[in-house]
Amino acid sequence: MLEIKIHDGPARLGNYLELKTPGILRSDASLAFIQDEPMPYDVPKPLAEFSVQQTIHQAKESKNTGLAVVHGSKYLELRMQCAQELEKLGNQVLMIANPEELIRRPRDLVNMVVNIREAVNPNSALYFSFVKTSFIPLLSYMGVDLFGDAACDFYAQLNQMMTPNTIYNLQKYNLYDLSPEELKDYNQNAMDFVLREVQENIKQGTLRNLVEERCCSHPEAMSALRF
Repeated sequence: MLEIKIHDGPARLGNYLELKTPGILRSDASLAFIQDEPMPYDVPKPLAEFSVQQTIHQAKESKNTGLAVVHGSKYLELRMQCAQELEKLGNQVLMIANPEELIRRPRDLVNMVVNIREAVNPNSALYFSFVKTSFIPLLSYMGVDLFGDAACDFYAQLNQMMTPNTIYNLQKYNLYDLSPEELKDYNQNAMDFVLREVQENIKQGTLRNLVEERCCSHPEAMSALRF
């Protein structure tokens, strides 16, 4: 269960097990993954309903609780239903499905995250499995607690460097000559730094300032902040 220590607006500073939040939930974390029924974002509603029903069914059949995926595609009411049912079954880490699609749709991103955050228990953690570092302050401001590190390896394999503000293609911007493994470590350190920034700004009550600073260079993030 997530233990909340401090609020700064909707953002929450706390602990999940031994992890400070907002924080990185590593891909090798010892947390049971509840089987789900994946579904793309922009599909007809019957397909989204099938995904939600099957995801809840598999969670009921599972002997474990842990990390469960909130499906529902682009339909807010299905997302909220899925999140609440998974939480009732004892799952306290709720992963938002289709994160990349949501990032590209600022209004949908805000509607989904804010409403799911309000629909579930405050001590349940919301998890974004794939995210650019520049979006982490905004998502934390909306109440997301945990972030995956998969993007660090993904961009490293593309020879792209993650920084707090942007992502550099090292074939174009000759900043460093790093192997994919070295670049992955660099990206992980960048993500770690951003989350430490977020944590400290929550403590100081200045997270909104950090969010506005980071959103300025990203149209999608600025649109989400306005919404």
